[in-house]
Amino acid sequence: MADPVDLYVADLHPAVDDPALNSMNFLNEVAQHYPDAVSLAAGRPYEEFLDVAALPRHLERFRRHLVDDLGQSPAQVRRTLLQYGRTKGIVHHLVARNLAVDEDLTVDPEAIVVTVGCQEAMFLVLRALRADPRDVLLAVAPTYVGLTGAARLLDLPVWPVSGGAAGIDLADLREQVHRARTAGLRPRACYVMPDFANPSGTSIALADRRRLLDLAADENLLLLEDNPYGLFPAPDAGRLPTLKALDTARRVVYLGSFAKTVLPGARVGYVVADQRVAGADGTVGLLADQIAKIKSMVTVNTSAIAQAVVGGALLEHGCSLLAATVRERAAYGRNLRHVVDGLARRFPAATSPVRWTVPAGGFFVVVTVPFGVDDALLHRSAREYGLLWTPMAHFYDDGAPVDALRLSVSAVTPDEIDVGLDRLAALVADETARRAATAGGANRRGTTAEVG
Repeated sequence: MADPVDLYVADLHPAVDDPALNSMNFLNEVAQHYPDAVSLAAGRPYEEFLDVAALPRHLERFRRHLVDDLGQSPAQVRRTLLQYGRTKGIVHHLVARNLAVDEDLTVDPEAIVVTVGCQEAMFLVLRALRADPRDVLLAVAPTYVGLTGAARLLDLPVWPVSGGAAGIDLADLREQVHRARTAGLRPRACYVMPDFANPSGTSIALADRRRLLDLAADENLLLLEDNPYGLFPAPDAGRLPTLKALDTARRVVYLGSFAKTVLPGARVGYVVADQRVAGADGTVGLLADQIAKIKSMVTVNTSAIAQAVVGGALLEHGCSLLAATVRERAAYGRNLRHVVDGLARRFPAATSPVRWTVPAGGFFVVVTVPFGVDDALLHRSAREYGLLWTPMAHFYDDGAPVDALRLSVSAVTPDEIDVGLDRLAALVADETARRAATAGGANRRGTTAEVG
């Protein structure tokens, strides 16, 4: 006899059964079901670069910083590291120094809130901005599913903005803002990932970054800039200034993370929110102060031990993550080129309908194929071909079929890439033949791609 039911999903918040939340869990857990499959799915850092022995070294380096640089007594050090901590964080000054060194960005440390990963930073910012049922969030599509899921939890509708090969369609952004306002809604912000976006891999050109900032000023719109991959350009590509570095009117709320650059297991991210906020009593403070209030009711503070490990790693490299990630940047650039070249060998442009993006950096390549890609096909790929990838349908919000998949280059070796691409070629050939045999099929969305 089955156990009695205590609750129904219908009795819970609607977001718990939303496709965005199901996607996040699915994408996090699918690899566990097929441990022997080659994974070109996970956008994780390469694990061989993660060093358990570095943890006590970084912790000790930060402890010395508290004593030597900040003048803390042994009792103060013990309290800083082991007690409940400051809600805004204890490494905010080092984050500010890192942004100055690597991004040429001057930030007041008090405008920084250190968070439990970038995911919490997104949630806190959206919670602060969502003030009215009329509020909507704009986001470049395809969109990182963690952003969509966070918005769902806050009952904040997400309106897609066309991305395309340019990274963002500025005309469509302006049109969506006007459409929302005409409908009586309040577009609060637009979420963008200007550098090597997840999942598309696209980047926004410098001229378009400036135009985007001008548009935001014209339309009185905030930009939520998420930048987890900006330090990883391809070897033959340069780095562009972040939107925040170009921002002279406090239009950009900047979301950062140390997951890809220092240690994913530490779960340390941050938000730069220097926008000035006037209170009912006429006082003026920072948006960061309001975000910190919300954080105090969500996670109280970010783990001091995790922050100390990240802080020690920053101090060890003069607060430069460019200096700290030399081998990582070389490996990711090599892998990106290996994937692109490998696709070209296996799917010749003259004879194959398969196309793919050629990003200027980052972790992701999107492959467009001549058939629909869904979770059922992913399971079959893992089970019968020993290969994992990510269906691009997870990054769109309308449920329409998508003829594309995302490959991640970050957590694999060149040899694993070769095996994975061989298996992908076999899957594509077999699936194409199978679909041709059954014939027909509705028109489906692909992803802007090029062969290079």
